[in-house]
Amino acid sequence: MEKTIFEKIGGEFERQGDYLIPCLALPPEKEQPIGLFGRQHLDYLKQHRKVTYTNLLTSGKLNAYLADIGRQAQERFYRLIEGMKQAQGITERLKEENTLEWTGKMNNVRACAREIVNEEIIYA
Repeated sequence: MEKTIFEKIGGEFERQGDYLIPCLALPPEKEQPIGLFGRQHLDYLKQHRKVTYTNLLTSGKLNAYLADIGRQAQERFYRLIEGMKQAQGITERLKEENTLEWTGKMNNVRACAREIVNEEIIYA
């Protein structure tokens, strides 16, 4: 019997009952931490971009891609917070004088920055 193309390139089959199933494995991928933003983007890919998710997964590039997205999002998040703090005059002096007001303003700034990052990077 002539070899199939899969067998010619070094592929092997495994017999399961009456069927020959190709022995396939994902390429090895270096594990990197993906963080909160990376996990959010992973969920988005699984739910709304299934083809992109499958392509990244089967090519062995999913973890590196998510780590990169997480890094970009985190950097953008911190830059936005610093810019908004300066624009709104949120300083360490305010923190010393009126902690409650400072906390409220910082929570607002963080929520706004998170919304911007989600819109620009995570769910784009």
